[in-house]
Amino acid sequence: MIKITLPDGTIKEFAKNSTPMDVAKSISEGFARNVISANFNDVTIETSTPLTTDGSLILYTFNDNGGKKAFWHSSAHVLAEAILSFYPKAKLTIGPAIDNGFYYDIDLGDDVISDKDFPSIEKKFLEIARGKHEFSLRSVSKADALSLYKAENNEYKVELIENLTDGEITFCDHSNFTDLCRGGHIPNTGIIKAIKITSVAGAYWRGDEKNNQLTRVYGISFPKQKLLTEYLELLEEAKKRDHRKLGKELELFTFSQKVGAGLPLWLPNGTALRNRLQDFLKIAQKKAGYEEVMTPHIGQKELYVTSGHYEKYGADSFQPIKTPKMDEEFLLKPMNCPHHCEIYNFKPYSYKDLPKRFAEFGTVYRYEQSGELHGLTRVRGFTQDDAHIFCTPEQLDQEFKDVIDLVLYVFGSLGFEDFTAQVSIRDKSNPDKYIGDAETWDAAEQAIINAATDKGLDFVIEEGEAAFYGPKLDFMVKDALGRSWQLGTIQVDYNLPKRFDLTYKGADNQLHRPVMIHRAPFGSMERFIAVLLEHTGGNFPLWLTPDQVILLPISDKYEKYSEKVLKSLENSEIRALVDNRSEKTGRKIRDAEVSKVPFMVIVGEKEEQDGTVSVRRHGEGDLGTFTIEEFISLIKAEESKTLKKF
Repeated sequence: MIKITLPDGTIKEFAKNSTPMDVAKSISEGFARNVISANFNDVTIETSTPLTTDGSLILYTFNDNGGKKAFWHSSAHVLAEAILSFYPKAKLTIGPAIDNGFYYDIDLGDDVISDKDFPSIEKKFLEIARGKHEFSLRSVSKADALSLYKAENNEYKVELIENLTDGEITFCDHSNFTDLCRGGHIPNTGIIKAIKITSVAGAYWRGDEKNNQLTRVYGISFPKQKLLTEYLELLEEAKKRDHRKLGKELELFTFSQKVGAGLPLWLPNGTALRNRLQDFLKIAQKKAGYEEVMTPHIGQKELYVTSGHYEKYGADSFQPIKTPKMDEEFLLKPMNCPHHCEIYNFKPYSYKDLPKRFAEFGTVYRYEQSGELHGLTRVRGFTQDDAHIFCTPEQLDQEFKDVIDLVLYVFGSLGFEDFTAQVSIRDKSNPDKYIGDAETWDAAEQAIINAATDKGLDFVIEEGEAAFYGPKLDFMVKDALGRSWQLGTIQVDYNLPKRFDLTYKGADNQLHRPVMIHRAPFGSMERFIAVLLEHTGGNFPLWLTPDQVILLPISDKYEKYSEKVLKSLENSEIRALVDNRSEKTGRKIRDAEVSKVPFMVIVGEKEEQDGTVSVRRHGEGDLGTFTIEEFISLIKAEESKTLKKF
């Protein structure tokens, strides 16, 4: 007998060579029908894999990430078989699962796949899937594996196999199809009920532009047609909410090839939006005891050598800037923290002076590869709402919790209510990735776990996701479409204070090392605004939107009254403008709807006579007639609902 530990801690005994499916059936037949993959002792296996030792077992359905990964990886095999039926001379390379679906990279030779070929490939895919072919994994010797793929003239598979050793090479079979694969499949092809090929693109073998260019076919599949339909509807909604599209329509930002890829240019509307977000956080920071600082966009190379950033990022970032002086080099600032360490070093501090909280909206520069640039979410120049807290070890717990409160305040005021927290710790098996000793890392990681626990956060621990200088608490926010984004981060750092020789005089009159907290509730202004745009669809909270009210006089006779209403609104600090174009009122309303102005105010003869305004709400229609004072009160009431107090 072997002992199997389930995720809830339950331990069950089974006969040796029992399978994950046997375990699933022991729980319930209904549950077992939905189990498609498993994980045993941190290794993904098939539901038919014999279990021969004691261990921990996780059973996956399609609703689990592990289940989706196995489902989509298995689908990649079926896609490859379908493509080979049309292009038998094609050479297969790799076909992994990704966050949403899968892809397969294929060398098609002189053939080309375009979107007009998608329906026939999808049809063949479903034909194969309906055969309910079992996925079967078998071990193959290195010699036999090389022999097979050399016979097929597939240099890609040969290269992969040459980097493997006997005993770790496996093939996956289904139907009449065989592929080099390490495992992690669903029981059979029949579980796949729906498929959509989403796109086709070029990709270099192993991501190296010196290698052959392959054809990458992307797809997504589901165990029910209904799930695919819902996904495609979500995809259409995502297209409407694409921040690049909305940014152009709302005239927030643009890019210029002459300025440079990945370097956004903020237009007046976008600048006003950014400034409002910054002012919002600055007010909260002032209440929380932060002091504003400013640092230059460049620094001497030695600064980043000291901090460790040059060693970790230097080769992949913007290259040093030479000056007329021999051997003098500067770097575009990749991080604000080294500069803030030097600000702390300006003068000596005692324990009575701490904590010191330095905040800066600091622009930094990192050379992202051109293929990775994407609107505002991946850029080469971005502004962080950066702050660094220097405190005593005794102050660390409370300071960290106070930052959590600030992050939650930001999320709440901007409508991000659905989120989880991730404690990102180091990969203990790969210590070379990090600076500092194990003792300080243990202290920093435990400090974050304690603070997150005390604040009642719903958090998970992710190994290997820490920054190179310390662990962190990341906030994973779900947007209106259910997509998860990493927004907001808090990091504990014992290492930079040591590297920069930061000290304070303690109560014992001796010098001690402060602890450093890095924090950025927005993360970067660019990425945060991109996510906010897609989350809200451009319908920002009323307190944030660039123009809150647009006045629409039905003819030029009522422009004078419109100006009077405008002045009243502006005196109440309500952002408004007048559309005095010689267009019909219906056209003005349509244009205001496209611009997503929250309130439209119609001004005509009756309104002028009564001293009132007729109000429309974006996306809702007519709200009725209000006095100017009533309308102002309506706006103020809505603002106070969304802009929470800190």
